[in-house]
Amino acid sequence: MTIRLYVDTPLLAGARLALPPAAARHAQVRRIQPGDELLLFDGSGPEWPAEVLAVGRSEVQVRVGPPAAPARELPWAVTLALGMPANERMDWLVEKATELGVARIQPLVCERSVLRLAGERAERKRGHWQGIAAAACEQSGRTRLPQIEAVLPLAAWLARGGFEGRRLLLSAPRAGPSAEPHSLESRGVPALRERLPEPGPVCALSGPEGGLDPAEEQAAAAAGFSPVGLGPRVLRADTAPLALLAWIALG
Repeated sequence: MTIRLYVDTPLLAGARLALPPAAARHAQVRRIQPGDELLLFDGSGPEWPAEVLAVGRSEVQVRVGPPAAPARELPWAVTLALGMPANERMDWLVEKATELGVARIQPLVCERSVLRLAGERAERKRGHWQGIAAAACEQSGRTRLPQIEAVLPLAAWLARGGFEGRRLLLSAPRAGPSAEPHSLESRGVPALRERLPEPGPVCALSGPEGGLDPAEEQAAAAAGFSPVGLGPRVLRADTAPLALLAWIALG
């Protein structure tokens, strides 16, 4: 099985280069030898075959071949704006969303968020999640690396605007204290298939554990986000965004 590696530098056919440290360590762990072939990608779309020329203690030299452009991306460019779930659930969510084809992830701090990040800690987490996305691309065959944006408060993100395409609200308003936030079709909220009749950019907003509070829901509606139904069951904060991506990927 050919080893696929993400290289965080632009690739060029015919170039001879030393793999960046992370890719070189991965290749050495897989016990590659001179003459072996790798598949490299830089996150921009194509992938490049590369012949291993030399393997040293801390360096792997390769020669890059001509690029190919596999068609593995979704017909929808999906941005997920997420009230970050706590503990390891955000790591898992970034990994699975990448496998399912997300284009961009915007981590958000909401009123009911358990996970609250800011400053240097938020930037470290962002780098960590970008690394998880790169590893998920290597595993899944994707050649476009999803962009993990800087952590923002929900209000600041909504105020910034600039949303492309259809705007979907996955953590939708509740009809009462016991209403199910993701079970909306029975209350006249359109199902996903009605909101996405044809491919195009999509920006989906999903709340944290406990959902968005009423003021946040009103702000999202004012920014053009429309509620969408994801079926008759209550979905967790880390499940609803993946349900959207899975529906698009299989549709």
